[in-house]
Amino acid sequence: MLKVYGRPNSINVRKVLWMLGELGLQYEREDWGRGFKSTDDPAFRRINPVGVVPVVDDGAFRLRESNSIVRYLAEKHGRADLYPKALEARATVESFMDWASTELASGMRPVFHGLVVKNPAYVGMVDAGAKEWAQQMQILEDHLAAKGPYVMGESFTIGDIPVGLAVNRWFSIDFRKPALKVVSAYYDRLSERPAYKAHGRNGTP
Repeated sequence: MLKVYGRPNSINVRKVLWMLGELGLQYEREDWGRGFKSTDDPAFRRINPVGVVPVVDDGAFRLRESNSIVRYLAEKHGRADLYPKALEARATVESFMDWASTELASGMRPVFHGLVVKNPAYVGMVDAGAKEWAQQMQILEDHLAAKGPYVMGESFTIGDIPVGLAVNRWFSIDFRKPALKVVSAYYDRLSERPAYKAHGRNGTP
């Protein structure tokens, strides 16, 4: 059985758990990371020398990095509906995943760590982070308004997984933010998916 290493409140671990839910796969999970066993523990460094979660063990194969794991699972289980075979469509899906983990996450990170985790190193960065995050969320608002209802158009894909978790965090954290009607509708649409309700919109930022 596939095994997931990582705490269930990690946004990156939740990408993998959401994907596993979409696939209907059974798995085991072991808590590692903030609030649980430290990823600096030598036992974890033997699992992943980089020292981050998530990691999956799939038989004799071990893989780290959440977006890579999601893509691997989609490909392994033949889900071309979620991860298209056509080169241009596939590259576009991957671009949304990468954007969610870079530009979109850049402003989100200080807001989350300053207001939710209460990490003092981020407290003075919250306002600037909120402004940057809002700018990226407006890009998503405009994109969905023009080409939605999902990031790739009419169909849900794995491109929506990292984006959808950032959207959940946006609506789950209490801070001053602009009203984004199209993104709000997207949030509700994703919430119709049981795996998103379980691992995305589940009360955890």
